[in-house]
Formats: sequence, structure tokens, C-alpha cells
Amino acid sequence: MENKDKITSAEVYNGPVWQAQMVINLLQNAGIEAFLQNEASGSLHLPWASPGGVGVSKVVVSGTNYEKARKIVEKYEDNSDDETSHDDNH
Repeated sequence: MENKDKITSAEVYNGPVWQAQMVINLLQNAGIEAFLQNEASGSLHLPWASPGGVGVSKVVVSGTNYEKARKIVEKYEDNSDDETSHDDNH
């Protein structure tokens, strides 16, 4: 049986578990289903054995929501960078 409507997933963010969870909340508030991937294994892998280092988790969405989700994630990352630069100035 051939499935032409195969659903694909796409990674839209990777980072510390607590930030990944914040991204998931933002995406879900926008009506996008998002999932945390590698939460347990990301926190157990050694930095040299896990791409991205210790505690890294991925946020995954349906491929059909990728563009919308990336815009939300980019806005989140821009705001996070702004807060970090303000903290550095104090």
C-alpha cells in the first residue's frame, strides 16, 4: 500500500531542555503541535558524543508547519539575544 500523504517531521530548534520547552509552549500557543525529542538521551550524552553538547533537546514539528514554526522560533531567539545583550551591559 502506497501512502502519498506521508507526514514528515522537521527540527525547528535545538538547545537546553528548559528553552526547548519554552519554544514548545510558544508554538502550541500559535496552534502548532510541537514535540520534544531526545530529552532523556540529550541530557545523558557526553559533550563530545552528542552534537550540541550536554542537555540539548530538539523541538520537532510537522513538516507542513515548518515555515510558520521557524518564524516563531526566530522571533524567540532574537528576543533571547536582546535580553542577553542587555544583561551584559549591566
